Amino acid sequence: MAFFTDLRKVLQQNIREYGMWIALFLIMAYFTITTQGTFISSRNIVNLVNQSGYIAVLAVGMTLVIVIRHIDLSVGFLGGFLGAIAAIGMAQWKLPVYVVIPMTLLLGVVAGLLTAFLVAQLKIPSFVASLAGWLIFRGAILVVTESTGTIIIPDKAFNAIGNGFVPDLFPAESTFLPGIHKLTLILGMLAIVLLIFNEINSRKKKQAYNFEVLPMNLFILKLAFMSVLIGSVTWLLAGYQGLSWTAVVVLIVVLLYNFIASQTVLGRHIYAVGGNPEAAELSGISVKKIIYVVFGSMGMLSALSGILFASRLQSATTTAGSLWELDAIAAAYVGGVSAAGGVGKVVGSIIGALVMMSLTSGMNLMGIGISYQYMARGAVLAVAVIFDVATRSRGK
Repeated sequence: MAFFTDLRKVLQQNIREYGMWIALFLIMAYFTITTQGTFISSRNIVNLVNQSGYIAVLAVGMTLVIVIRHIDLSVGFLGGFLGAIAAIGMAQWKLPVYVVIPMTLLLGVVAGLLTAFLVAQLKIPSFVASLAGWLIFRGAILVVTESTGTIIIPDKAFNAIGNGFVPDLFPAESTFLPGIHKLTLILGMLAIVLLIFNEINSRKKKQAYNFEVLPMNLFILKLAFMSVLIGSVTWLLAGYQGLSWTAVVVLIVVLLYNFIASQTVLGRHIYAVGGNPEAAELSGISVKKIIYVVFGSMGMLSALSGILFASRLQSATTTAGSLWELDAIAAAYVGGVSAAGGVGKVVGSIIGALVMMSLTSGMNLMGIGISYQYMARGAVLAVAVIFDVATRSRGK
């Protein structure tokens, strides 16, 4: 009885953090049942991860932008435009991939800093400043693709980023687990071990400073749940070609940004600015500097998103970037970022991206029309924002 009392108390206190995981689990369970297991098949899960990669990268950057109480509408067409620039660099300028990728990322940073200049220096609302970028980059895509319409990317290494998989170190035809990508299983087991070690270490540190921690039974339940989750995803990925390079890129971005947001002075400053910009300025934090850093980072992630998308299609098209910004914003909100700023986690944005892409994938498998898909995704976004407002009101 005490266990369920503790469980209810923890869920009530951390409903924002755990709510998104519950939503993702329920959505995946529903589509698994309605598609008779097709949704949870290895092939579909791998495709789901690859299809959500470019939106997940955008959602990470958008989370930090919303945390500091701003918005960036230009990220979609900026990503599409820079993906086209990367394609032109390889197809027409004959540049090697190791030059094209850093060049594209640098251009993304420059574009983000231009938006930051309008917001930080000229005090133009970020909605208006980024809307101007939305229009400019939309036109820029049409300009660079007007002669060919579609630019085919010939570089195999570049195309492998969106379509390739990490090679297995062990023969697939071996008698032990034949047809299973064994390197992916090993990496999954290492991830579980590291997770358990970090959680135990974090718990000990909190106890040393007399911080509140989960009761031991709930702590064990949390570790078991997360281990089973990682293990299940790893097994599904290993059942169909293993870990893709897109998944590797997304994991690197998430780990890096999660570390910056939660373990560095810069991360604390970002959340301080989002919580109260005036108080942050008075405490010695340069709000302008934070705006430059966050928008510059958003520009770089937009470029990376464009690279992932162009690589997956093996081409650049005139329609690349359409509605990306709305998907990224929706993923950030569904992932738990607050519309009021100051609240939101990088990992949550990835869960939000998976929720939105799971809806699309599941409804496609069920044969539901695109019109109803938009309605369903809009309803989920509305529920997420209503949930945010309700939890903030209850907190007050």
